[in-house]
Amino acid sequence: MKDRRRTILEAAARVIARRGVRGLRVEELAAEAGVSKALVYYHFEDRAGLLRSTLEFIGARAERYTHRDPPAPQGPGAAVRDPGPSAHGPGPVVRAAGSAAHDPGAGPARREAGSAPDGHGPAPHGPGPAPRDPCSAPHGTGSALGELERRLLLELQDVPEIRENSTAWGELRAGAVFDPELREDLARVGVAWVREVADLLGQGSPAVPDIELVAAAERLTALLEGLSTRWLVGILPVAHARELMREAIAAEARRLDLPDRHIVCAAG
Repeated sequence: MKDRRRTILEAAARVIARRGVRGLRVEELAAEAGVSKALVYYHFEDRAGLLRSTLEFIGARAERYTHRDPPAPQGPGAAVRDPGPSAHGPGPVVRAAGSAAHDPGAGPARREAGSAPDGHGPAPHGPGPAPRDPCSAPHGTGSALGELERRLLLELQDVPEIRENSTAWGELRAGAVFDPELREDLARVGVAWVREVADLLGQGSPAVPDIELVAAAERLTALLEGLSTRWLVGILPVAHARELMREAIAAEARRLDLPDRHIVCAAG
């Protein structure tokens, strides 16, 4: 991606996070990016193309921050102590925005994926004090469920980059209610994200019907979007949102009777 094009997309994400999709104006975007309006139109033919490219940019940025060590929390009380288990899981998948959409029956593609968490705290089994709540203990290192938990929890961190990305994603989602073209782009991205989560749930569990994996993935992704929104508007503390997300993953593991469900929740 050319430097100027990237600069414009970074500015677009900021403006959308601040004003929403319907508040995006080329004049303000150009000023935010420090470029001319003509240059904006040079890189993006029209508003639809700009929004589509911004959606892809936000997805690619989410993929980066969930594939590397997460950015350090900033501000009082912002620390997130337990992004999940410390193993790097399967190779990258394409996060929400920048990836080609897939049918739920097709191979993986989509939106995010993980970085290395800090691994603090005792393992669910072994020496050291028992976790406060078995269902809130991190999943097993190296397991597909551990990788899934890590990826989803990395979406819930109170750091500027992730807050901006999540806010812009939510604004694009809300804007799609009024924009059929954007709705189609988001639908493709959503299907690909569900496929990715379903594939992680199904790793090592070929006996589980795909329709059940997809249904579980739909529940988890919908919950994550809802929790993210509630966190961003101040209804839920981020730590509680993360705990609810972890418990939901444990519940789906029990529902699907996955082989490593005992790692997810010792009380299962």
